[in-house]
Amino acid sequence: MRKIPPMNAVKAFEAAARHVSFTKAAEELHVTHGAVSRQVSLLEDWLGTTLFQRGASQIGLTENGRAYAREITSLLDRISVVTAQVAEKAAPSAINVNAPAAFVIGWLIPRLSVYQRRRPGVEVRLTTSIAPVHFQENNYDLAIRGALEPLTSCDSVPFMMETIVPICHADLAESGGLRTPADLARHTLIRYATEPHPWSRWFQAAGVPETTGAGTLNFEQMFFALQAASEGLGVVLMPLFLVADDIVAGSLCAPFGFLGAMHRHYFANTSPASAHNPVLAEFRAWLIEEGRSTERTITAWEQETQKQPVPARKDS
Repeated sequence: MRKIPPMNAVKAFEAAARHVSFTKAAEELHVTHGAVSRQVSLLEDWLGTTLFQRGASQIGLTENGRAYAREITSLLDRISVVTAQVAEKAAPSAINVNAPAAFVIGWLIPRLSVYQRRRPGVEVRLTTSIAPVHFQENNYDLAIRGALEPLTSCDSVPFMMETIVPICHADLAESGGLRTPADLARHTLIRYATEPHPWSRWFQAAGVPETTGAGTLNFEQMFFALQAASEGLGVVLMPLFLVADDIVAGSLCAPFGFLGAMHRHYFANTSPASAHNPVLAEFRAWLIEEGRSTERTITAWEQETQKQPVPARKDS
């Protein structure tokens, strides 16, 4: 049977020997000076020899202390390296993330380099879908979905508010005179099959009469609808988080601000079986961090918009 001294005492001695200071060792180990002194004394009693010469204002290693410190420091360094190697092998080197295509293209990919710089050893594999989440039937570890409530039968954590308002190209709003919802009657309304809320819902939420617009453009996917709006082809109901950067840059705008804004959350959903997966937990924490950053951008834009006077309408 191995004869091993108390490890806390060994760690305290090694830190104190390396710094030749109980005070600096205490700072490194986040304990008190007295705790280090007691642990070193415990180790000396266990070994039956003195490791430090204690003076009124300083300490120094004894010959036995110097010899023991050399070996212990080397062994602790080796334990640290081996532990890191095992942890690296034990942790998954890849995570599979599934999310709606528009979310992946418009929000996740532009920010993914931030996570990859933080965890260069983890490969993030992206697939797209808006289908109901079924971990047993699909090969993904984390599914991102927009919803009004958390998903059941999985760990569902909200990480970003989705605020949906009319969006169009900035030039269209300026040249087309989009100042009030009534002006939509002269513009093309863009629709898409996967939209969470139809135009009729927005008119109702805004408390204004509904109009069919001058025409409609219909698309299957949100991304195509957003691209059409970005090209100045009409006005579309779009989540602000997808276009926040473009609004700040001035290429897109929300002509009516937050009028009739409709809300839901985006959730990071993981299987209960992966509850103790540290890589997934870290990725989810990163999503929350980035989601809050986007929300702050939108809030700042909203506050700035409210300060700006509404331009007087020029009737022809």
